Amino acid sequence: MIFTSIDFIVFFVFILASITVIKHRKFQHLILLGGSYYFFYFSSNYLIVLLIFSTVLDYYLAKMIYNSKDISKKKILLSISLIGNLGLLGFFKYTDFAILQFNILGNYLDLATSIPYYNLVLPLGISFYTFQTLSYTIDVYRGSLEPSKRFSEFALFVAFFPQLVAGPILRAKQFLPQLREKIQEYNAGGNIRQIVFQNVNIKFGITLMAFGFIKKMFFADNIAPLVDNIFFNPIGAESFTIILGALAFAVQVYGDFSGYTDIAIGAALILGFKIPANFNKPYFATSPTAFWNKWHISLSLWIRDYLYLPLVFKNRKSSTRIFLSLMIAFMLIGFWHGDGWNFLIFGILQGIFVGVHTVIRKNVKFLRNHTFFDTKFGKVLSIFITQYLIFFSFLAFRIPDMNHLFYSMQKYILIDFQVTETISIIQSHKISIFLMVLFIIIHFISFRKGNLVEIFAKLNYKYWTLFLTGSILAILLLFDGNPTDFIYFKF
Repeated sequence: MIFTSIDFIVFFVFILASITVIKHRKFQHLILLGGSYYFFYFSSNYLIVLLIFSTVLDYYLAKMIYNSKDISKKKILLSISLIGNLGLLGFFKYTDFAILQFNILGNYLDLATSIPYYNLVLPLGISFYTFQTLSYTIDVYRGSLEPSKRFSEFALFVAFFPQLVAGPILRAKQFLPQLREKIQEYNAGGNIRQIVFQNVNIKFGITLMAFGFIKKMFFADNIAPLVDNIFFNPIGAESFTIILGALAFAVQVYGDFSGYTDIAIGAALILGFKIPANFNKPYFATSPTAFWNKWHISLSLWIRDYLYLPLVFKNRKSSTRIFLSLMIAFMLIGFWHGDGWNFLIFGILQGIFVGVHTVIRKNVKFLRNHTFFDTKFGKVLSIFITQYLIFFSFLAFRIPDMNHLFYSMQKYILIDFQVTETISIIQSHKISIFLMVLFIIIHFISFRKGNLVEIFAKLNYKYWTLFLTGSILAILLLFDGNPTDFIYFKF
């Protein structure tokens, strides 16, 4: 079930109607939990057992960790959680990739036998809910979180349907207190308060969802044909064609992923839950480090808190330790995205960019404090250089074939100044080019004017209704009737 389908609209309206009609506090909680499991089952069928397994495993392990006084036992229990969750993720996501590498090596060594592939189906959202449950267990182990007393509470945290399959990656610290706010004590037991829909949340949530649908269905889906045409077989393409493809993909992946995030956050807000933002105008970042503070924020913060900081904790003054820790962190980010060498290359490039920038800022005070970077020209130049590097790394994100990738990277860097093919492609994809330009203009306006969602959400109902009507008509204008999956469903 994808957000841009009629199935989801019907499902979401049914959830809202059920919560509105059924006022009993406990049943409202169960409706959300049951609805979340149905949402996942509709999309993944029997693979829901993996979600339930992770939920049961970490719920009981966290309680045992919290109640144990023996540090050795705590470490063993945490290790079981890590092995159980990462083992599932690794088996379903990387087994066939590992077999492929062994078979390639076997062919190189002229071995007669090869290992058969499992042809495993990647469970939807496993990369997201695995990190989500792991953060819960690790926080309990660190003593910064008290475990849930009720299984249903923890189960809803893990399975909450708006962000279940493509994030943002929730922390228990962010979500469980919101659940517990809906609990008040009566006599000896705790009962869940009613979920009350608030007009301000409904209006803002619907506006945010509308922005998400526009980003995905109006922009991303209609720019995708241009990207696919360029990168289906880029061998022989001109440099400006490759650069155009990189820019188009940057717009596509941002519209696709941030669009999903907007819909998820908006749906959760309508239900009364606040999910942290996952994007903050990343294409106006002035450095690679700043980019990762604005792009897929929940993932970069997860890697920072649970991998990078533990790696550098004992030696924060060492530039070598910082650089190597950043490389490890970003290699994991790259490999987290998929089972291909291109994703590892993506992570390595990002690690180099962020690592070099971090080390330079740490050791070269002259550059760190230079007033040039506070000037308008300095900021514009910083943005341009940062995005040039980011879009270069996006080639590795988009192109799985190594020959195609290395050719595209070469053309991206070594400009050939040929334009014949590029002009032909532009003429063949006028709508995609128009949407790219329109997106850049709107993105710049948003950067200059602030949060456009807030501006539109504060309109009076007459103009707000016109905005929603215009959004629907714009989407229907270019919609072919076949909703496409979100890019991050593959991860």
